[in-house]
Amino acid sequence: MQKYYTRACNFYYNKISKINVKKKISLPISGNKSFSFDTIEIITRTSKKKINIKSINKLPSKIKKKVLIDINKICKAKKIPKLKFANLPIFMGILNITPDSFSDGGKFIKNISAKKQIKKLIVDGAKIIDVGGESTRPGSVEISQMEEWLRVNKVMGYLKTKKFFVSLDTRKSFVMKKASKYKVDLINDVSGLSYDRETINFLKNSKLPFVLHHMKGTTENMQNNPSYKNVLLDIYDYFEDKLKLIRKSGIKHSYIILDPGIGFGKNMKHNITLINNISIFHSLGLPVMLGISRKRFIKDISGQNDSKQRIGGTVSSSIFSMLQGVQILRVHDVNEVNQGIKVYKKLNFN
Repeated sequence: MQKYYTRACNFYYNKISKINVKKKISLPISGNKSFSFDTIEIITRTSKKKINIKSINKLPSKIKKKVLIDINKICKAKKIPKLKFANLPIFMGILNITPDSFSDGGKFIKNISAKKQIKKLIVDGAKIIDVGGESTRPGSVEISQMEEWLRVNKVMGYLKTKKFFVSLDTRKSFVMKKASKYKVDLINDVSGLSYDRETINFLKNSKLPFVLHHMKGTTENMQNNPSYKNVLLDIYDYFEDKLKLIRKSGIKHSYIILDPGIGFGKNMKHNITLINNISIFHSLGLPVMLGISRKRFIKDISGQNDSKQRIGGTVSSSIFSMLQGVQILRVHDVNEVNQGIKVYKKLNFN
């Protein structure tokens, strides 16, 4: 049986968006009238077709039913406790307490430098602090759960006294359980909850929100010639199947964020395809997050213009992602990305 997918296209922003939504010319993304769309792309494994939302009633009944279900998911307001989706995008500031992360390994391994970085990320505009004690860069080898916890533990007491929204970047339920005794608002597991069997039980019992991430393979081998039949639809299907398993496991809440995992088992072509078509994931009815900061695809595109920090490529891809309705951006350089988006909004959204 042929499967149909719905991708929102042709977006409007700010005042124009609000006017169009009021006139029913466009439909809001995630209940936010400041971001809306008036076109959908109906996709199968063998075809693509774009139509205006006014033409949906002309579709064959079977396709129309599927499209209307998807549109309802695209338009409904998204909710994560303690996060507000009114002013997008939300910045997730990265705090790697590791000696070997791909771009900032060792910089924040000491307690004093980690606390300084937390304060800077917040001042620069981060609403989420994502704390990680294990590098998951391509080729990285896992460390013991105790070693990871000892790294993370350096800042957990400090974070407990603050009002920051804290995300824990870990694959290990041991670390999740230890950290939850301090303060954790979100679990960010790059393995898609598949690394540790106990993770789903922990999430079920704690009722914590979490990021459902896609990674092909393991950190050790994920970049060894990754391949897909159709990277966009394969990952969409992965999310659908994973969400069904999550429901069967007893997790009933919808406090779930989707991250297609840029650079996690993808080559440059895969990454560009995902970013170009990222709005397809809105039809799963959950907030979308992208981790594009300083990633290898920027180097692959820029060639000789590559720099170690890759701030220019991060800013441009962040703006592009925001224009597709992505709700959360996971970045190292919060100030620079925030600045770029503020200027872009002022120049284009008025």
